[in-house]
Amino acid sequence: MSATATATTTSLASGHRLGGDEFKPDQTLEDFDGYKFSPIREAQVSREMVTRYMNDMLYYAESDVVIVGCGSAGLSCAWELSKDPSLKIAIIEQSVSPGGGCWLGGQLFSAMIVRKPADKFLDELEVPYEEKENYVVVKHAALFTSTILSKLLMRPNVKLFNATAVEDLIVKNGKVSGVVTNWTLVTLNHNTQSCMDPNVIEAKVVVSGTGHDGPMGASGVKRLESIGLIKENKGMLSLDMNAAEDDIVRYTREVVPGMVVTGMELAELDGAPRMGPTFGAMLISGQKAAYAARASLARQAQEEQA
Repeated sequence: MSATATATTTSLASGHRLGGDEFKPDQTLEDFDGYKFSPIREAQVSREMVTRYMNDMLYYAESDVVIVGCGSAGLSCAWELSKDPSLKIAIIEQSVSPGGGCWLGGQLFSAMIVRKPADKFLDELEVPYEEKENYVVVKHAALFTSTILSKLLMRPNVKLFNATAVEDLIVKNGKVSGVVTNWTLVTLNHNTQSCMDPNVIEAKVVVSGTGHDGPMGASGVKRLESIGLIKENKGMLSLDMNAAEDDIVRYTREVVPGMVVTGMELAELDGAPRMGPTFGAMLISGQKAAYAARASLARQAQEEQA
């Protein structure tokens, strides 16, 4: 063990912080004495919350792209699409906390393994990692999630509607033309109460990335199957990391007019293996899904002009 490593180990073991210049905080404890916030009325808070959310619902009622599922594939798709400021992008996430499985590594471990060459996507986001021969390691999966979320949600053409479920699809003449939404708690409790009618968002393209687990897993392709727009889903195969990641990227596509499928939802559709705690395919599948959505938008524009 090197002298530096020994010093670091001793420092940590003894409870002392690492070396360097002495830290000098910007304030003292006494600076917080008498701290007071600006006054506000409770009604003002309610009006701000309600007005802003309802205005978002009005604005995004017609969107260019709706992304269903805000896991690693959905986030990556939204990031790539949002580079075009002319696109209006709505993200629907059934959970209170977006991010899906990419908040955690495998079996609740925290590291995120990304096989090369998908590390280039991390470079674009400026997510730091540890370099290995054939892969890189992000020290905590939440570092990726928080970074892409914060950068994505600062873009003016993106709105995330979380705690919201997609109950159904809008389908016209064999083309997916939007989604049917409701509060997630309502969707999960339809059997316990009288009917509560949903809402809708019309969209030129729907990107479905609802994954393979949980109450909404693979819900997009399952609905396509139930209405006869696709053949029977093959179901996800057992784990094979090397085959799985290549398959997920290869299968990412527009499966029916107006609907692109990305991420692990494709494993349920096409019978691809599950991949376990490696995330490279999620990032690149999401990125490819954005290109598939752009191609669909371009094709639809040409059809409208014809």
